[in-house]
Amino acid sequence: MKLFTLYYPYLRFGLVLAFIIFLSSCAKQKDFVYFQSTTSQDTAQLVNTFEPKNYIPILHTDDIVSIQVSAVDPEVVKPFNMGQSHFSTSLSGGNSSNNGSGNSSSPGFLIDANGMIDFPVLGSLKMAGLNRMEATEMLKNKLKPYVNNPIVNIRILNYKVTVLGEVKSPGVYTIPHERITLPEALGLAGDLTIAGVRKNVLVIRDDNGKKTETRIDLTSKDVFNSPVYYLNQNDLVYVEPSKARIQSSTPTVQFGSLIVTSASLIINVLTLLAR
Repeated sequence: MKLFTLYYPYLRFGLVLAFIIFLSSCAKQKDFVYFQSTTSQDTAQLVNTFEPKNYIPILHTDDIVSIQVSAVDPEVVKPFNMGQSHFSTSLSGGNSSNNGSGNSSSPGFLIDANGMIDFPVLGSLKMAGLNRMEATEMLKNKLKPYVNNPIVNIRILNYKVTVLGEVKSPGVYTIPHERITLPEALGLAGDLTIAGVRKNVLVIRDDNGKKTETRIDLTSKDVFNSPVYYLNQNDLVYVEPSKARIQSSTPTVQFGSLIVTSASLIINVLTLLAR
């Protein structure tokens, strides 16, 4: 009994400290809920601002593009459908770094460091900096002396984004179409883990050789107005870990948890002895 009385003030302090730590670690709902404060009045404005037609990807160096030319007379366009190298691409939309399924060999032209491709008959053509519609019109105009009413179909074969950090399945994701939003990319990666910081998601973009960084708050409706809401090919999305996640991995916090556990054990033992 004397032993219990002697150490009781210290044990009580330990319990209070442990209780404070517990309360400070309790998460708030607003830290995890996406797109907060979105009302019915906002919906019309968001829909008008971000219709899919408003987003057209720009061709860049190192893109692989498939170009198919067709016309009424198939024989006339045969020379223009030759010369495309075969590149291994994943068209399944899955995690190309972890998922080997869906890989196929697809013909295409690699846009070189100068932004050019070597197209049959027409020679070197500048592609980088054009969107797909502009590149299509440019090719049609180049083909008119050779083909009546040419039809040109251009696709980006290696449209991919990278998602890293506190997500369930980080990796490189190849997209079978040419449009993906930030929430869709995070969905492909299995969404953020509970330890991911939703208010400070980083998107790194290579814009004409210049790296740009944009921070996104997923808990705010303003994410829909962000210039990186629609991701470009080769964008990198990084979700940083929360402070609690980092601290839980440090030896100091692990030692602190051991102290709290040991204090609780001592209290239980002394309580039994005092009976």
